[in-house]
Amino acid sequence: MDDKWLVGVDLGGTTIKMAFINHYGEIIHKWEINTDVSEQGRKIPTDIAKAIDKKLNDLGEVKSRLVGIGIGAPGPVNFANGSIEVAVNLGWEKFPIKDILEVETSLPVVVDNDANIAAIGEMWKGAGDGAKDLLCVTLGTGVGGGVIANGEIVQGVNGAAGEIGHITSIPEGGAPCNCGKTGCLETIASATGIVRLTMEELTETDKPSELRTVLEQNGQVTSKDVFDAARSKDELAMHVVDKVAFHLGLALANSANALNPEKIVLGGGVSRAGEVLLAPVRDYFKRFAFPRVAQGAELAIATLGNDAGIIGGAWLVKSYFE
Repeated sequence: MDDKWLVGVDLGGTTIKMAFINHYGEIIHKWEINTDVSEQGRKIPTDIAKAIDKKLNDLGEVKSRLVGIGIGAPGPVNFANGSIEVAVNLGWEKFPIKDILEVETSLPVVVDNDANIAAIGEMWKGAGDGAKDLLCVTLGTGVGGGVIANGEIVQGVNGAAGEIGHITSIPEGGAPCNCGKTGCLETIASATGIVRLTMEELTETDKPSELRTVLEQNGQVTSKDVFDAARSKDELAMHVVDKVAFHLGLALANSANALNPEKIVLGGGVSRAGEVLLAPVRDYFKRFAFPRVAQGAELAIATLGNDAGIIGGAWLVKSYFE
């Protein structure tokens, strides 16, 4: 089987990342195509199949070289039948991606949530460093999560395990979340949440700040601007980062108290802030976690970046079809 390739697919709302990956988790070829969300995303499986065939043709390879396809998709997944329960950005509802893609490609397909396969990727080849008990949290436009226990992804009774971003962080008076609740961690620790907190601070105080200057010059503030200003010891930026770290550290501690993980990996665009975010999160985590849980857990920044999903998809193929 060492000469066979695993196909990893990370399905996003803008692009679909794809790769041929060997038995050892090494990327042989990777590429991406645009996500066509027209007609409620009906063309997506065909586009994936055509992209695989074209890449094989370009490389002078045959389909028998491929073991199968592991795909991560946004939204809750019915792991039993490989359908996507709902993916708003793609226009999907109870969409049978596994069945359609198997027909289109004549290859076996396994499907999981995109945050789950990112967690698997980090466990296998990234910051998880092979840890069998791991919590992975992606901090991007939203906040996603994947839980691995004893080396297996935790699905839950209906595919919604690992929704770290929807832990209620502010019980009363919190900001509305896209999920329909209010006060979710996602409204605070995501890139959009950080910007929202910053704009509130800039509105409520007239303190001088680098961020006020950035807003005046650019007409907007990004989460990267906030972390850059915090590194420069800007008081307002440091206050925002401390608030984010408090809620994130609390949510991670509560999750870890239930799971007792070896590694907690932070990924997504916001995690690129590095130590300016990780250091205070680590402090709050130690403050709120059960002491023995805190002793056993190491917090780390994800290392695979955009490759986490495709590598995690390949691991699914390796686990289920090899």
